[in-house]
Amino acid sequence: MKKTVWVFGSISGLIFVLWMATIYTACYNNPNMEASMWMGYGCMIVAFAFVFVGVKNFRDKYNGGTITFGKAFKVGLYIALIGSSAYVAAWLVDFYVFMPDFMDKYMAHELLRAKNHGATLAELNKQKEQMQTMANLYKTPVGVILLTYLEVLPVGLIMTLIAALILKRKPEENITAAV
Repeated sequence: MKKTVWVFGSISGLIFVLWMATIYTACYNNPNMEASMWMGYGCMIVAFAFVFVGVKNFRDKYNGGTITFGKAFKVGLYIALIGSSAYVAAWLVDFYVFMPDFMDKYMAHELLRAKNHGATLAELNKQKEQMQTMANLYKTPVGVILLTYLEVLPVGLIMTLIAALILKRKPEENITAAV
């Protein structure tokens, strides 16, 4: 199981790192962050597709073509954790080296978007206060890590759950009729 988890987790992580190094950095100066957000979630789907591939590979090559839901979930979870950790590491580099003012730009974008959607002054102030709490978390590496895991890991968990449900396969029972 270790080999499967490391191989497919690393592939997932590599997709995240390459994606972030190119797309996020290229889109950073675009004042409309919606495209970056959707591309980011698209990347998560592509990278976490390797949860499916890894679980199926483990089931078919190393587990005799069968796998329980629990075992499939465990394999997928480890792959998702490795991929998510690569995502977090890449974001830390991107954020601290290339985008140290990300939170300022993100807050400005979100407040402008809310204003354009007709938010009242009270609603804008409330949103600004909530976003300031997030910005305060972003002032420490631990806060950045926690928020980044909260962004990526739920997607990996959903993909893992779906993969385990789809790929589980009980062993066929050899029933011989006693005559």
